[in-house]
Amino acid sequence: MKDIETVCSLLNIEVMGGHTEVTKAVNQPIITVTGIGKMKRSELIKTAGAKPGQEIVMSKWAGLEGTAIIAKAKEEELLSRYSASFIDGAKRMIDFISVLPDSRIARKVGVTSMHDVTEGGIFGALWEIGYAAGVGLEVDLKKILIKQETVEICEFFNINPYKLISSGCMLMVTDKANLLVESLLAEGIPAAVIGRITEGSDRIICNGDEIRYLEPPKSDELYKVLA
Repeated sequence: MKDIETVCSLLNIEVMGGHTEVTKAVNQPIITVTGIGKMKRSELIKTAGAKPGQEIVMSKWAGLEGTAIIAKAKEEELLSRYSASFIDGAKRMIDFISVLPDSRIARKVGVTSMHDVTEGGIFGALWEIGYAAGVGLEVDLKKILIKQETVEICEFFNINPYKLISSGCMLMVTDKANLLVESLLAEGIPAAVIGRITEGSDRIICNGDEIRYLEPPKSDELYKVLA
């Protein structure tokens, strides 16, 4: 509750109520939260706002949250190959999980679509943007930001980092991609233009001459490690 109060005070959020229960059916602490907010309809930015000709900007890194979770949950196993400092660096990625600074900058610069990357990873989130807007997209795999810790840990457990839960990473669609990237970088937030919105319904990832067609997101790669 101290952690919850700290975050709420920083974001000017009020805790309106709560309920605590001990039951034999639950063998570890679980917190569920319902958030309620309101804004002017005219100011609402939806996932479905992407339009052909616009570019796609991402902030931070693919696999952000999943890397931190795995590093913490599987630390002992990872220590068989990696140093403690390497694993600590992976765990500290959780410090970047808020997308509030990213979204505030995006709104100022001007975007028509924003989508935080959660379960299903960045591949899943890209597909969801295309599906919601009824458009296609083309993304360069080599431009997707990813940290070495994520690459190493995903190789260790033989999972796909681009399908790993990535809370803290934001996808934004805009006509002002370069300005948005510059604005994010100026505030210390890693960002890059990774692709563009296209006509039609083909949602593809390009890796040199190789092309991959995106599919609807399935079970997150995280569950292969924590199952």
